[in-house]
Amino acid sequence: MPITDWPISERPREKLLTRGAHSLSDAELLAIFLRTGITGKTAVDLARELLSEYGGLRPLLNADQQRFCQSHGLGQAKFALLQATLEMGRRHLQEKLSKGDALSSPQAALNFLSSQLRDYHHEVFACLFLDNRHRVISFREISHGTINGASVHPRTVVKQALSENAAAVILSHNHPSGVSEPSQADQQLTKRLSEALSLIDVRVLDHIVIGDGEHYSFTEHGLL
Repeated sequence: MPITDWPISERPREKLLTRGAHSLSDAELLAIFLRTGITGKTAVDLARELLSEYGGLRPLLNADQQRFCQSHGLGQAKFALLQATLEMGRRHLQEKLSKGDALSSPQAALNFLSSQLRDYHHEVFACLFLDNRHRVISFREISHGTINGASVHPRTVVKQALSENAAAVILSHNHPSGVSEPSQADQQLTKRLSEALSLIDVRVLDHIVIGDGEHYSFTEHGLL
């Protein structure tokens, strides 16, 4: 049965407009993105099939162009649309931070850092540089490494902090393993960076480790 023959309250688009996007399942959200199904399958049927094929929404959204375009019902046009949509989401979070919400809304900072770092398949170390009113100046990826770690030199972070005229910084890196618990090396690096940055009067407000659906805050655990 085509979606147009469904009761209005069960159609994904109408459901979103009346109840909000949060009320939709992953398949219903994906169906709106797909817009149409294929012969013998509605957009919702196709969405469910794709979610089963990829093992969930996130693996589908993270698929590279070749893998994505191989799936029935998808293609280059939808891949381009998806990438544009994801990038708009990232820029929306960055714009919110640029208006000074980083510390008045810690969750906004966490959401932004997670959106930037969680899907890397290798470790990336980054910094949110802040002014003396704790408004975000910039977000910089400082170092890219392997699946197990990224080499970070304190002088590189200090040089960037001076260049940004920063008064404070939030350190962050991802753990491709998905487990956010910091290693001993992470703790030692945080101490070295804090000591180096204190020499130029830049305060380290936090070091946030991004895992898969979880995070670890050094400040929350009393390590800063």
